[in-house]
Amino acid sequence: MNITDKKYLDAYSKLIGNSIEELVAIFDFSNNKSEFEYLTKASAIYSSNIEGNSIDLNSFMNYEFSKEKFKAGKEIKEIEDLIEAYGFAQNNSLTENNFLECHKIFSETLLIKSKRGKYRTEPVGIFGKSGITYLAVEPEHVEKEMSIFFKGVCSLLDQELSQKESFYFASIFHLRFIHIQPFRDGNGRAGRLLEKWFLTEKLGKEFWDLLSEKYYKENQEKYYETINLGVNFYELNYDKCLGFLELLPKCLIQEWF
Repeated sequence: MNITDKKYLDAYSKLIGNSIEELVAIFDFSNNKSEFEYLTKASAIYSSNIEGNSIDLNSFMNYEFSKEKFKAGKEIKEIEDLIEAYGFAQNNSLTENNFLECHKIFSETLLIKSKRGKYRTEPVGIFGKSGITYLAVEPEHVEKEMSIFFKGVCSLLDQELSQKESFYFASIFHLRFIHIQPFRDGNGRAGRLLEKWFLTEKLGKEFWDLLSEKYYKENQEKYYETINLGVNFYELNYDKCLGFLELLPKCLIQEWF
């Protein structure tokens, strides 16, 4: 798949109409530092929850407010690391090296040091109740696929895009990244961070406020269902991608909390 192609943009436009432009115009962006920091923490928490972390937003914030913080366990540290990675992304441009640095930051509790911020050298599959449901690209091809991927990302970062096009490509990148599964672990967190990072590079830093992670968590079954476009990397049918692409615009209409 050519990730810079607008093959599905017309169908996407018909599906969502002018909803992005209309919703962006009324979207309630935060306008103070404390609220921005709170939403960043919420983003990291919901993204972690999707991957099975049991610490909810209320529990994490109460932990932070505690005058005598209890010893942080693995799940707390996992969230703190992802918050740090979001902070790094918010203060740096989207490049392949910076993206790998983000993975290195947030994967401390997930992987041994030699695997953090590095593309995988092992086969990776996604497993369900009945066994393997998806087999990602072979490890020897990961670096090549990611080189192609980031050439496409950088190409579009240098182009003028409308709001609708920015949302469209942010979702395309998210989807393609998840299908490559370039890391041994942390691909879901990285894909959701990448999507928002691209969106903010194109439309402005205020889009870090968009709680896409919350929407994906609350619609987790649909999120995973629409990611599933084939049984392996070579049999993916992107003609069925619109179900996934329409999720990101829907994040604009949710209530924050």
